[in-house]
Amino acid sequence: MAGTAVLGRLTWRVADVVDVRAETPRARTLVLDVPGWAGHRAGQHVDLRLTAEDGYQAQRSYSIASAPDGTRIELTVVRVEDGEVSPYLTGEIGPGDRIELRGPVGGYFVWEPAHGGPLLLVGGGSGLAPLMAMVRLRAAVGSPAETRLLVSSRSEEDVLYRAELGRLAGGGLTVVHTLTASRPAGWSGYARRVDADMLAEVGPGPAARPHAFVCGPTPFVEAVAEALVALGHEPQRIRTERFGPTGG
Repeated sequence: MAGTAVLGRLTWRVADVVDVRAETPRARTLVLDVPGWAGHRAGQHVDLRLTAEDGYQAQRSYSIASAPDGTRIELTVVRVEDGEVSPYLTGEIGPGDRIELRGPVGGYFVWEPAHGGPLLLVGGGSGLAPLMAMVRLRAAVGSPAETRLLVSSRSEEDVLYRAELGRLAGGGLTVVHTLTASRPAGWSGYARRVDADMLAEVGPGPAARPHAFVCGPTPFVEAVAEALVALGHEPQRIRTERFGPTGG
């Protein structure tokens, strides 16, 4: 039975696009209905495959941003200029289209309500997506786990899920933003790259032994993980997911 389950995850499926939502000027969320989908865990990802008319194929991996919910999943895609895949996914695909995917993939970078808290979630750019799945799952099941979410974005207009995060904040969820490139007039939040001082201020500290999840570009993830260890967090409680240039 276990082998059958693995085989199912590695099988390419055809998913139906049922909705496309704008998140930022450069990012879109695709809502997909996946017949036969057996569910996922918050933090996992899927592989997408596009096939051109001449048979050329391009494949990319995207984190699932939605909490487990039947046969539907949500993927947030940020447009990469001159990319092969993201311009199509953010500018052309729409409801009624179909796309191939396989998964869910990954069992290390996951959180479930039974794991409890506290949680320290640190996301850079589109690395917020799998952390958003955790935040949404926490809200859906009414988990009391204390959660601190630190979001690093280039500018205010680049912040993913900004309105939803504002609604979800409270009840044990603290959302903190830092903008690294530009800030609007009157901005009172952090205005620099994530560093050890910022992580210490956002907390929870190492004495609380939080489950830490860090996702984003490779240099971002490495810097944050090193800072957490330097602050005294246990390395085995720090889980990372990183991405680098993929051609978009």
